[in-house]
Amino acid sequence: MKARLQTSLGQSLVMTPQLRQAIRLLQMSTLELRTEVAQAIEANPLLEWADEAEPDAAGDGPADEAAGAAGDGDPDGPADDWADEGPSRERPGGFDDDEREGYAERAAEPESLSDHLLWQLHLSHLSERDRRIGVALIDALDEDGYLREPLSAIVETLLPEVVGEDEVLAVLHQLQHFDPVGVAARSLGECLHLQLEALDPATPGHALALRIVDGPLERLPRSGIEGIAHELRCSPEEAAQAVQLLRSLDPRPGKRLGELDPDSYVVPDCVVWRQHGLWKVALSQHALPKVTIHRGYEQMIRRCSEQEASYLRSQLQEARWLLKGLEARGETLLKVMRCLVRQQAGFLEFGEQALRPLTLREVAAEVGLHESTVSRAIARKYVRTPRGTLPIKTFFASGIDTGGGEASSTAIQAMIRRLIENENPRKPLSDAKLAELLKVGGIPVARRTVAKYREAMNIPASHERVRIG
Repeated sequence: MKARLQTSLGQSLVMTPQLRQAIRLLQMSTLELRTEVAQAIEANPLLEWADEAEPDAAGDGPADEAAGAAGDGDPDGPADDWADEGPSRERPGGFDDDEREGYAERAAEPESLSDHLLWQLHLSHLSERDRRIGVALIDALDEDGYLREPLSAIVETLLPEVVGEDEVLAVLHQLQHFDPVGVAARSLGECLHLQLEALDPATPGHALALRIVDGPLERLPRSGIEGIAHELRCSPEEAAQAVQLLRSLDPRPGKRLGELDPDSYVVPDCVVWRQHGLWKVALSQHALPKVTIHRGYEQMIRRCSEQEASYLRSQLQEARWLLKGLEARGETLLKVMRCLVRQQAGFLEFGEQALRPLTLREVAAEVGLHESTVSRAIARKYVRTPRGTLPIKTFFASGIDTGGGEASSTAIQAMIRRLIENENPRKPLSDAKLAELLKVGGIPVARRTVAKYREAMNIPASHERVRIG
């Protein structure tokens, strides 16, 4: 075969330090973001909290639009009390006492790694059999997100159902593409390999970093940069670049989930209200850190020595990266939330029974983002609605085929709960009767499905719900 030299044009996204920072900011909760910004201001002399009297970065954005629109709530909306109050920059529309309490006083509940992965699993397009395997794998993960048990042990936990190790491995590979990236790895090398795979191949040091994690990773602490460079036959500079990339990865991807200060409270990231019959979305002013670049930085740089000026220029670059990262975080969250409101207007209007099936893949396709980006954007974030302050994940639901279409599992659970609440306490509805009533209402589901949802809601069986007198 004759060798030929070819050139080609292409576009690729390089994982620059500022892009990595933007992704990290995106997946933070509001409270984590405030801490991050406060630390950045303390460390960077060119960053400062914005004057409350001055317009901030969001002043011309949707949040400010929300402020101007406040007080124009639709009196026929889902919560009439929303229209009780006048204009307020911090509170579009009015809220009743219960909502105020829910907004300011509700304690934040930490989300475990298991909860986060199970949520993604149930929204995935896997078969019921593969989902059962996925649940077994998620149950076997340790707190750092690693699978320490052999696949044969997972097979045994699924008995009496006969499952092969090849099936378990196939589902494991699916889980390894969930958020957080690197989860469900069986070793540190595999964990870092998964994270490198998620980066663009054009990232500086990428190819060499892959060779390190697939080979001499365990020898790195003993061999050092020089030893690794000699073993892989590359320059020390190339080895140092690859090692620096590895150090930017997370060796314990599952650890950050579930770690929440017990004294933390929910601070909504977005606000949803109805104006003239249309649902509106805005970023919450409480969730936007008001930070800016010091106005006198140019004079500071001119008056400094060359060495000090060089330091200030680097700090200025970092400050600009932070502001751009915060702006990108808000834009991404707003884009996703607008899509969710369009898709789930029925839920906002009528409640859980109107929640339609919606997956990460569908939202990602509509807004032009990757599924993992959508997952990061909504993780541990809340939205303030007429129905209370809710986790944004509430707007997603897996689907059940009803023959004439799909109904969300959440909607079906809401229907079951309402039927049970209205049943005759002397003659409670059996699972079979509940299934029959749902079928009459256009939701044909099996009795065993009703039983599964009833148990998931911690509702006892019919014979345990009998009340005499």
